[in-house]
Amino acid sequence: MVIKYKAFENLYQDSVSLMQISARLNKIDGIEEASVVMGTEANLSRMADAGFGTNITAKPNDLVIAVRGDEDACNEAIEHAQTALTAKPDTDNDGQQFSQPLTSFALGLEQHPDANLALISVPGEYAAAEAMKALRLGLNVMMFSDNVSLDDEKRIKQLAQQKALMVMGPDCGTAIINGIPLGFANVVRRGAIGVVAASGTGLQEATCRIHQLGEGVSQALGTGGHDLHQDVGGISMLHGLQALADDDETQVIVLISKPPAEAIAESILASASKIDKPVVVHFLGASHTEPSVESVYFADSLAHSAEVAVAILGNQDIPQAITQTQISLKAAEQQIEKFKTQLTATQRYIRGVFAGGTFCFEAQIIASQYGLNAYSNTPSKGNQLLDDVWSSQQHTIVDLGDDDFTQGRPHPMIDPSLRNQRILQDAQDPNTAVVLFDVVLGYGASEQPLSELLAIIAQVHREQAAPPVFIAHVCGTEQDPQSRDLIRHSLAEAGVLLADSNADAAHLAAHIVSQLG
Repeated sequence: MVIKYKAFENLYQDSVSLMQISARLNKIDGIEEASVVMGTEANLSRMADAGFGTNITAKPNDLVIAVRGDEDACNEAIEHAQTALTAKPDTDNDGQQFSQPLTSFALGLEQHPDANLALISVPGEYAAAEAMKALRLGLNVMMFSDNVSLDDEKRIKQLAQQKALMVMGPDCGTAIINGIPLGFANVVRRGAIGVVAASGTGLQEATCRIHQLGEGVSQALGTGGHDLHQDVGGISMLHGLQALADDDETQVIVLISKPPAEAIAESILASASKIDKPVVVHFLGASHTEPSVESVYFADSLAHSAEVAVAILGNQDIPQAITQTQISLKAAEQQIEKFKTQLTATQRYIRGVFAGGTFCFEAQIIASQYGLNAYSNTPSKGNQLLDDVWSSQQHTIVDLGDDDFTQGRPHPMIDPSLRNQRILQDAQDPNTAVVLFDVVLGYGASEQPLSELLAIIAQVHREQAAPPVFIAHVCGTEQDPQSRDLIRHSLAEAGVLLADSNADAAHLAAHIVSQLG
C-alpha cells in the first residue's frame, strides 16, 4: 500500500468537477482512497486527516491529486486524472478555440453583457472576495462554496441588499432558475409554485414532490444554510420572498428552513403575511397547529409543504400531514407482522444512512415523535451526538454528506461508495432492525446510484438468516438523468420497501421499530 500525489501549478477546477474526478478514481481497482482538491491550507489539512500524510506541498492555486492503494493502481489513477484535467478544449472546424479563457467576471460580462448571475465555486477563503466583485458588477450570485464566515456572509448579503440583488449561499448546492437546474437540482416541469429554501435537499424534496403531484416550479431559490442565523438576518430569504411576490408566473410561494433564530422567523412570517399571495412555510422541527398569520399556511414536513402548495394552487382542501404514514402502513401492515416474526430479539434499532443533510435532520425529528431518540453526527434537538461517527450505537441516524465524512472524499450524492459501505456495516449488525436510507437523483448526482447497492442488499439477504428491513426514499423525477421510476423499480425488485417521501419513509421505519416492543 502506497500513497502518491501530484500537484499541478495554477490549474483551477470547480469543486463539483473535482468531486466527480475523485469519484472516478475511487472506482479504479486497487485504489483504497483518492482525493482531488485545490491546494488550500484547509484542503491540505483535510487530506492529512483523511490519511494522505502531511508532506503534500502545494499553493492555493495548485490542483492536487492524492491516491492511496496498490502502486500500479496509484500510477494509473494519477495518469487518468492528469488526462482528464489537461485535455485540450473543444475547437471549431478551423482548429481555433471558440473564445479566450474567461479569467474574471468583468471579462465574462464583456463577452456576455446580458448575463446577470455569477456562480462561485472556489475555496471558501476566496469565495467572499469573488462574491463582492460579482455584486459590484451588478450580478446576482450563487455561492456553491462553503467555509465562509458568518461575518463575511453578512457583509456580502448587505451589499446585495443595497443593490437589490440576490445572493444564494454560501454553501448553496441547489437552485432552479428559469427552468435551468443549478448544482444538485432535479428536472422538474415549469409551473406556478416558487420555492425559497435554506436547505439543498429540502429544496429538492419540495420541487420533486410538486412535480410528482402534477404541478410545476416557477423558480427555486437556495439561500444557504446559515441565512436564517441571527447574525445574518434572513436577508436572502426575504429577498427571494419579495422576488417571487413580484413574479407574475408565481402564484404560490413555499419557504423552507431548518429551525431559524426566533426573531428571524418572526420577521419572515411578518413579511410573508404582507404578500398578496399564499405562502406555505415549513421550519423543520417547529410545530404550528393553527395558522396564526393571514395567508400563511404551515406544513409539517418537506413533502407536506409541496402537497399544501399544490392544493392551494388547485383550490382544493388543504391536506392533513400524514403523521403515521397511513397510505404506506395500510399496504405494509401484513409485511410488518411478517417482519416482527422474522426479526430476532436483538434487532431493535433504526439505522439511518443519509446523503441529504436535511433528510437526516427530518428523520431524527420524526423518530423522536415515536419516542425513539437517536444518535447522530448532526443531532437535532432532543437527540444525541454520536460517540464515534464511524460506528452506530442504539438508534443511529447519520448524515454522510457532513464534513465528518467528506474530508478528502467526494460527496455521497456524487460517489455513493461510502454510503454503501455504511449500509452494509449497519445491516450486518445483529442489533439492526431497519436500515433507512435515501437515494438522491438529479444533475451532479451519481449516474448509477445503485451499481453497488443492489449487490450489497442481495448479499445481506443471502448471508443473514434474519436480515433487517430496508426502507428507502428516492428523491427525484422520472425526467432526471437517472430516472426515478427505474431506480424505484430496481429497489423494489431487491426487496426494499419504498415510500413516496422522506417523511413517509421515516414514519414507516419508526412505526415498525416501535411495534417490536
